[in-house]
Amino acid sequence: MTDIAKLLGDEADSLLSHTCTGFKKEDLYLPGPDFVDRVMIDNDRSPHVLRNMQSLFNHGRLAGTGYVGMLPVDQGIEHSASASFAPNPIYFDPKNIVELAIEGGCNCVASTLGVLSSVARRYAHKIPMMVKLNHNETLTYPAIYDQTLFAQVEQAHDMGCMAVGATIYYGSPESRRQITEISEAFERAHQLGMVTVLWSYLRNPAFKKEGVDYHVSSDLTSQAVHMAATIKADIVKQKLPENNGGYKAVGFGHTHDDVYSKLTSDNPIDMARYQVANAFMGRAGLINSGGSSAGESDLAQAVRTAVINKRAGGMGLISGRKAFQKPFKEGVALLNAIQDVYLSKDVTIA
Repeated sequence: MTDIAKLLGDEADSLLSHTCTGFKKEDLYLPGPDFVDRVMIDNDRSPHVLRNMQSLFNHGRLAGTGYVGMLPVDQGIEHSASASFAPNPIYFDPKNIVELAIEGGCNCVASTLGVLSSVARRYAHKIPMMVKLNHNETLTYPAIYDQTLFAQVEQAHDMGCMAVGATIYYGSPESRRQITEISEAFERAHQLGMVTVLWSYLRNPAFKKEGVDYHVSSDLTSQAVHMAATIKADIVKQKLPENNGGYKAVGFGHTHDDVYSKLTSDNPIDMARYQVANAFMGRAGLINSGGSSAGESDLAQAVRTAVINKRAGGMGLISGRKAFQKPFKEGVALLNAIQDVYLSKDVTIA
């Protein structure tokens, strides 16, 4: 098993011993092996959706825990195939993307329509698959930042996928169109019995003020999480918060002083706990993003993110570039290290 405390270094004590007081763990709907029976049974999802959600929970090294670890590889569109796969060219072949998810013990592999459809007959019965429906393509010049539908829900269903994913850039000029598109897509997915996962991101140049990037502010990202749950995302993917007070710094929108004085603190677990609270107190599972690859520090960063997510009451981690931009065995080891956090009885809910 991974030496979690060693990888956390100087932060080990503050992260492993912290207790949240703004939202107590007893008030949350926490992940667990009975999550579908205990939490999702209250909602309006069909038995087909519940079955597929349980299938996600029952796959990989985290099977039976109620936690999920996903491998997302849509960066061939989002960042270009060259930028994403040149560091490790075996991943130009979609087969190796799925093999990494299988060997890495993931609950699910998420990728583009093209990647998954090219190998669907070989793998759809071996690992739960999720088609990412929309992307920000990067070949347009001058560059634009928008999420465009590349796939239809029916295409994902027909190739045997259990889930669909999508991104909304909340705060962007295009966000209201994206909300409409993805709300309709998620409703269709639920009609077909599929689980819905939203990459609930922020995108607005005004969210950077005086050298501070509030795209990762707890208050703003948490509102994006809340809106994701509102369009019936079963699982919400959000970046780990790194700061707070985005509403006040930018000077817009609506917030409350208690958010900063009573409900959160400077501890990253408290800031992530606020995200969980905004996901209907955990009724929608919160998974945090593993982030980009930074080389030798990737393992420690991934484990740190997993510890914060788990202790906050989150449902897991979704990690792509940190895994697939390394040699295959190292990618598997990194995915396993993340899973070790959720398997560890020493990493408890704060």
